[in-house]
Amino acid sequence: MDLPAPPPPVPRDLGQEAYDRIRDAIREGLLVPGLRLTENDLATRFGVSRTPVRQAIARLEAEGLLTRDPRRGLTVTRPDHQQVIELYVMREILEGAAARLAAQHATDTEFDAMAELIEAEPPVLDDAAALSALNQRIHGMLYLAAHNRYLLRSLEQISATIALLPTLLTLGGRAAQAHAEHVAILAALRRRDGHAAEEAARAHARAAQRHRLAWLVRAPGLPVAAPAARRQGETT
Repeated sequence: MDLPAPPPPVPRDLGQEAYDRIRDAIREGLLVPGLRLTENDLATRFGVSRTPVRQAIARLEAEGLLTRDPRRGLTVTRPDHQQVIELYVMREILEGAAARLAAQHATDTEFDAMAELIEAEPPVLDDAAALSALNQRIHGMLYLAAHNRYLLRSLEQISATIALLPTLLTLGGRAAQAHAEHVAILAALRRRDGHAAEEAARAHARAAQRHRLAWLVRAPGLPVAAPAARRQGETT
């Protein structure tokens, strides 16, 4: 008896692959804010043709990770002061919702995984790169534990945009404070107290926003408003 023929291979979505690789490079700091980009450069860097790169660029522009300026061309977005405020406002709302949902729907195994990540923080409180990577995994675990694909998509977008900013976790005692806040969130989650978990997550986001804004007022060269907003303000 002849065996059935194997199914044909699923065609590769080169546009999606290019998008994922460029987005990951931005998140990992390999493509830094303000860096000028071209289709040719990106195609060469990632070993793909210009067509999928063009598709990826269109998506990343729509998401705000890339910006096209009349004078400088295509660049990795450098968030301005107002964008940062808006980002953290949305982060507080969405992460609070994620914590509330996680308290309702997450498994104990997911809480154990989050606890393992949080327990790994104290030994690396002075290591910016290691702590930043661990922090992203903790927050990513919270997002997954909410078990809501639409919320997850929004949170991933917020997280990717915030990744355009330098990590401040090792400055001004923020690392130890953030660790304590993670512990408080997890404690509320384990109690299955949705209200307390949401409040703890929102307090964590507000503390991060205060720390970020304190840095912003001291950061040289950071724009107060996006180029389009500045041009509009000059003509009205």
